[in-house]
Amino acid sequence: MKWPDLFEETYAAITINKARSGLTILGIVIGIASVIAMVAIGQGAQSSIEANIQSIGSNLILIMPGSQRGAGVQVSSGRGSAQTLKLADANALEKEISGIKAMAPEISRRYQATAKGKNTNTQVIGTVPAYLDVRNVKIYSGNFFTGQQQKSLSKVAVLGPTARDDLFGTDVDPAGQSIRINGIEFKIIGVTKAKGGTGFGSQDDMIFVPLETAQRFLAGEDYLTTISVQAQDQNSMTTIQQEIANLLLRRHNIANPQAADFNVLNQSDIVATASSVTSVFTILLSSIAGISLLVGGIGIMNMMLTTVTERTREIGLRKAIGGKRRDINRQFLAESVMLTFLGGIFGVILGWLLAWGVSKFVNIATQVSFVSVLLAFGVSAAIGIIFGYYPARRASKLNPIAALRYE
Repeated sequence: MKWPDLFEETYAAITINKARSGLTILGIVIGIASVIAMVAIGQGAQSSIEANIQSIGSNLILIMPGSQRGAGVQVSSGRGSAQTLKLADANALEKEISGIKAMAPEISRRYQATAKGKNTNTQVIGTVPAYLDVRNVKIYSGNFFTGQQQKSLSKVAVLGPTARDDLFGTDVDPAGQSIRINGIEFKIIGVTKAKGGTGFGSQDDMIFVPLETAQRFLAGEDYLTTISVQAQDQNSMTTIQQEIANLLLRRHNIANPQAADFNVLNQSDIVATASSVTSVFTILLSSIAGISLLVGGIGIMNMMLTTVTERTREIGLRKAIGGKRRDINRQFLAESVMLTFLGGIFGVILGWLLAWGVSKFVNIATQVSFVSVLLAFGVSAAIGIIFGYYPARRASKLNPIAALRYE
């Protein structure tokens, strides 16, 4: 059988019963669309998380208080909740470790902030002027506090855009106005540029005040919640990370590294961990969606077996006039592949529309990749071959005499 004849026969066989063919194709469409949409959501989430982590700074090393679980220790302090880091630790690191480009110790805690009858519960960060460079923060209007204001315990504040909107509304320059943080009055001197992020992890829903001011008037403690270190370059990050750990172990008189009362995190490690988590999440979603592909494949096999039964006499007649087994086999296999191919095309379109709709209306980042589309076509073709092989083989093995007698 020639290829044009095979295509014509396949088209005629599929269109002769449009409703049954359409429902069979629908199963593949739903399966392919689900897989593409789930992969797009997973990849979008991964890209969004990586971008958020990268936006907090470049070549960043984070030092947080919190004892690790050691021998004989039943409960370990939560990362960032212990009070084991002091400003003296940060000063020692800056003096004794080469390769550090900038450093920003900070103390952060959520407080209630009020202004002109409005209030918000937001993250208040007490830090130093170097925070701008270390954490890649830009000023939108006004200024950040200076080293002199830091030393003189000035009650000044810089608002993130979300905190500004909550307290003063959008498109308002609050510079020169006052807010009260935990009942203490602060003068606003600037607003930072938007960096993105939502919920409690938003880098825009923050208020920045001088470190020593926050320690004296807000926290009432001299501990630090984080020390952010910016390395000179990415190649030196691992070395600096180890030097920081060794110096802090000596300063805290800890001989066993497993009993350290601090944690040193490399930004690259954080990105790698987040990527691995989202990859597992994507695979899980895709696997669940892939079940519908299996169901669609079974639907194709069921339809093709029914078709073989209905066309038994036709198969017998074809073989009686000289049709070969491979021609019969090829014909039914082509019908199966055609069904899945059509399902794959419409499934890709529907999957892209679903991903676009989720991004547009649900505000969840999605990313449809060429690899996922290629995989969808590959899977649809494989389903057609795998689930169409048995019905095609069964048709090709029919005895022509028995087939002609079939009622």
